[in-house]
Amino acid sequence: MSPVSIGILAVSMSVDAFIASLGKGAGGQGVSYRRALQTGAIFGLVEAITPLIGWAAGAAASSYVAAVDHWIAFGLLTAVGLRMALHALARQADEAPKEQGLWGLVATAVGTSIDAMAVGVSLAFVEANIFVIAAAIGLTTMIMSASGILAGRYLGRSFGRCAEGIGGAALMVMGAAILLQHLGMIAS
Repeated sequence: MSPVSIGILAVSMSVDAFIASLGKGAGGQGVSYRRALQTGAIFGLVEAITPLIGWAAGAAASSYVAAVDHWIAFGLLTAVGLRMALHALARQADEAPKEQGLWGLVATAVGTSIDAMAVGVSLAFVEANIFVIAAAIGLTTMIMSASGILAGRYLGRSFGRCAEGIGGAALMVMGAAILLQHLGMIAS
């Protein structure tokens, strides 16, 4: 994968965590630099680990699905992107964020990183350095989550829906690009 593709993927995978952080910050309760860094670190760590888990599961099955790997990558990225886009459309703009403790924050981080696990599975079927990608996703998520906490009260919850929709669309475009590249319709 090119550095641009890795960057797009990292930002796309970080959007859910950013939105969750933005919502927490929009609530205005407990917004401090310490809380922002804690949230960023937890979200970043979880988001870096989950694609590695998905990649390991996908790599274990790769010899059985090598002939259709591009279709699997396309399907997973499209499904995850579509889920993100539909969630953005269905989410209520006036949802009030709830204050969470440490375990609630970890649970939220895991919930927002499930899509990264699915992407990790799809990356097992293409030539990609999963460790570089996982590190990029984790670092990007850490930065976006910490920023989301601090920016939340200024940007509000309505911006989060738009960002989630854009992230979903970016994943669908990436899935289509992998498929078209493998079918020889676009150059690598």
